[in-house]
Amino acid sequence: MSLTLILNGQSRAFEALPQSASLEQLIVELGLKGDRVAVEHNGEIVPRAIWAETSLNAGDRLEVVHFVGGGMPIN
Repeated sequence: MSLTLILNGQSRAFEALPQSASLEQLIVELGLKGDRVAVEHNGEIVPRAIWAETSLNAGDRLEVVHFVGGGMPIN
């Protein structure tokens, strides 16, 4: 049975995640580097330090922002 979440506004089923998955497991499943990601879970920003203990439930709403480098140097 898959875990269905609303990820960045779109419903998405995660077949590999258990129904009792943590936010940390989701980040790994998405293939993201935790030090370059910010996550909002049901309207609340979740500190990286508690991702492992933050449980996900079917229908939860998540906004995941991935930071990327680049741009022009500042003189």
